[in-house]
Amino acid sequence: MSLLAITGGTGFVGGRLIDLATAAGHEVRALARRPQPARPGVTWIEGALDTPDALARLVRGADAVIHVAGVVNAPDRAGFAAGNIAGTQAMVDAATAAGAQRFIHVSSLAAREPGLSNYGWSKAGAEQVVAASPLDWTMVRPTAIYGPGDMEIRDMFRIAKLGLALLPPRGRMSVVEVGDLARLLLRLVAVDPGRVVLDADDGVEGGWSHEDFARAIGVAVGRRIMPLALPRGLLSLAATGDRLFRGAGAKLTADRVAYLCHPDWTIDPDHRPDPALWQPEVPTPEGLAATAAWYRANGLL
Repeated sequence: MSLLAITGGTGFVGGRLIDLATAAGHEVRALARRPQPARPGVTWIEGALDTPDALARLVRGADAVIHVAGVVNAPDRAGFAAGNIAGTQAMVDAATAAGAQRFIHVSSLAAREPGLSNYGWSKAGAEQVVAASPLDWTMVRPTAIYGPGDMEIRDMFRIAKLGLALLPPRGRMSVVEVGDLARLLLRLVAVDPGRVVLDADDGVEGGWSHEDFARAIGVAVGRRIMPLALPRGLLSLAATGDRLFRGAGAKLTADRVAYLCHPDWTIDPDHRPDPALWQPEVPTPEGLAATAAWYRANGLL
């Protein structure tokens, strides 16, 4: 089995990846800003993407580096650049210095449209950093990620309990369940498809309309949903209110509004992984039901 160096291990995707990696017998080193509870098979390295000594300890002797960590919310472009571009450069530099050949980078479909949002711009910048490196890299562009443990789309489930879905203007999207994404990342440790960019989704051709995905969430919470597509101006006003109400914890930001209002966040079929490499295992209706059950079990719905 392999020694894996993982960033973002205390987050949603990274946490699921560590679960699967240790279950498969891999040894894991994981970066964490704060002390973490001990767990078998995991060595926590205290530090962050801007602490070079910690990154050097993280990647030393690793068979593969999986860079999951990233910034999804920031007050300005500089915040996204620091977390996503400079942070990725620091990881590439550490991996290169340590001689770690295999580098698996978690990007975002947002990198496809860098002009739409600061987030997308920063993820595209991070991809450029990885592509310019001497490492044996593979990049994965997830679509919207959901699953048990996710706190980003919980509000959609809570509003669905009221029989409503507040949506961006009409468009389509692809989605992927967190365990399926983690299985792909782990698969890329064992099988190297080369320096390619892969789009990961649930396998639904053409993705989901916003309305159909909202109705699927309604089924998961046991309610019939009335989808309401909101104009961009109203979403921007709501983002201002969310910022005033939740401050730095706001889920709907001006940057996210710009992202959400793009009409096509479906994957490029030409970038879908070869079925011999990986296929999604979790049908989205089942994954949404499991997500709703997790929210209920944890008093969050």
